Amino acid sequence: MKKAELVFIPVAAAGHLIPQIEFAKRLLDRDDRFSVTVLVMQSPSFTSLAAAYAKSLAESNTPIRFINLPPPIHFRPSQEVHKSLEKFATEFADYHKASVKEAIVNHVVSNSNSAPLAGLVIDMFCTSMIDVGNELGVPSYLFFTCNAAYLSLSLYLPSRQDEVGREFEVFDSELVIPGYVNPVPSSGLPEVLLNKNGGYTTAVNHGRRFKETKGIIINSFEELESHAVKCLLNDFDHLPPVYTVGPLIDLKGESNKTDSNEILKWLDNQPDLSVVFLCFGSMGSFGEEQLKEIALGLEQSEHRFLWSIREPPPKNELEGPSDYKLDELLPAGLLERTKEIGMVCKWAPQKEILAHKSVGGFVSHCGWNSSLESLWFGVPIVTWPMYAEQQMNAFQMVKDLGVAVELRLDYRSMSGEVVLGDEIARAIKCVMEIDNEVRKKVREKSEQSRLAVKEGGSSFTAFQRLIDDICINLETN
Repeated sequence: MKKAELVFIPVAAAGHLIPQIEFAKRLLDRDDRFSVTVLVMQSPSFTSLAAAYAKSLAESNTPIRFINLPPPIHFRPSQEVHKSLEKFATEFADYHKASVKEAIVNHVVSNSNSAPLAGLVIDMFCTSMIDVGNELGVPSYLFFTCNAAYLSLSLYLPSRQDEVGREFEVFDSELVIPGYVNPVPSSGLPEVLLNKNGGYTTAVNHGRRFKETKGIIINSFEELESHAVKCLLNDFDHLPPVYTVGPLIDLKGESNKTDSNEILKWLDNQPDLSVVFLCFGSMGSFGEEQLKEIALGLEQSEHRFLWSIREPPPKNELEGPSDYKLDELLPAGLLERTKEIGMVCKWAPQKEILAHKSVGGFVSHCGWNSSLESLWFGVPIVTWPMYAEQQMNAFQMVKDLGVAVELRLDYRSMSGEVVLGDEIARAIKCVMEIDNEVRKKVREKSEQSRLAVKEGGSSFTAFQRLIDDICINLETN
């Protein structure tokens, strides 16, 4: 096969863009016959972290080409963002169909220097781009940013909708859902599946269209989600090939902000496995009352801690949280009382922290990227899900896989619920036990995750199968 071009169409949110770019980088490392162009949808509503990441990569010496699509000055969503983030993201992607096709035609198809177009790699919220691929006569491959179990749930939604004809309800009790070993309590379902403002319908429509792709790429590995992977292979008709190619973790691309030097120096002075790390992702934040309870819980736990705190964004905005004035919000004297055993920061270099020998536990929002990082570095999680599919991630890690300690499985960031300090303290004490069963299982999965991506490993093999299939599809297209 001669050179071939793949066009990536991600959603400009950190949890979506970053793993897709890591996948693109690995693809180029594995096979020099490919070239990659990434189409960037620009919006002030999405996180600045994603925009900064794309900009920094575009300005580096990466072989990946970035094309910024025209700003959506005429975009008019059908409703406010807060009613359904998923519907908003989908409508935002749909709005870009014409500009995506134009960019591909002008910069890839019509460019004499470009390789033949082998296909589109689309985000899970960009299934309308399958139409663009069809119009151009090329296949589309889905990059599913969640895990294999949640893919099973997404694929199950259309048949459930045809049978039941409504959203899930909190009174639905326990639910048997493909991909999950144990019945799932309805209280722990993601908000989108309960959403009557178009979120649930959006999820159903995406689930229907997933089967129209030529393949589904998942940032997970078979040894972690063996039950879900078997379910995908056996329980769904007419499903395209599924490739578990993870964990996709950028081990080289951590930001070198000056704050990181101070944080890592502090960690260097702590005993091994003695620090619990609290961080809630690019969009995770709490109000003042909850911050005070976390502070009380940390004091009660009597463990060393590193706590990254972010301020909530303005209402109706998708911009990531900003930084608090910490001394104005934490309990009086906390920073002084805990200065010998604790550190409070704003931004934190998460991967470098999780890799540090002094870190023994991770209180997390259970975003899938963070979950994979915790497993890679062998650090057990305390579950505090907040939004998107994080409740399902927390449920799976605690109930199905046994690799996390339960604080909450059904917490929602918009609920106004306050988790009390004594609950937080109990969960921290549990996760920091040196010889608990969760820690042993996490160490096992850590080893398996590293073997999976090495030559001969399950993810390495799946990656090669994907490359071979792309080449075959190009030759026969």
